[in-house]
Amino acid sequence: MNAWPPFLFSGIHVQHIAEDFREVAVRLRHTPLTSNYVGTQFGGSIFAMCDPFWMLMVMRNLGRGYVVWDRAAEVEFLAPGRGPVGTTFHLTQEVLDELQVRADDGDRVLRWFDNDVVADDGTLVARVRKQVYVRRARG
Repeated sequence: MNAWPPFLFSGIHVQHIAEDFREVAVRLRHTPLTSNYVGTQFGGSIFAMCDPFWMLMVMRNLGRGYVVWDRAAEVEFLAPGRGPVGTTFHLTQEVLDELQVRADDGDRVLRWFDNDVVADDGTLVARVRKQVYVRRARG
């Protein structure tokens, strides 16, 4: 995924993807290209680092029998990112079971997922929320 064009020159580095696609660790380097006007991490880069993973993780785990889309996003900036930042995504079997049961009942499921973006010193820099849409595929 590190060669994926949106990540390639953005300072975003996927450090780890679990074989079962239930855990992903991502890091954003702090360079002049990822800095905002005042020299801290650009908020758009922080969001881009988090953008695709919840949808991809749910999609890969539920399989072709389900339609999965990103539906909404929120970013809360809590402290300036003055160096590299990172986050880890964890998708549990319980969440997958919940999504599958609700979608199998015919529901169009909307679920929020949260991620804390943390600096190397442990400072909480941002909280990113993504809403994922799931339904059973037709046909």
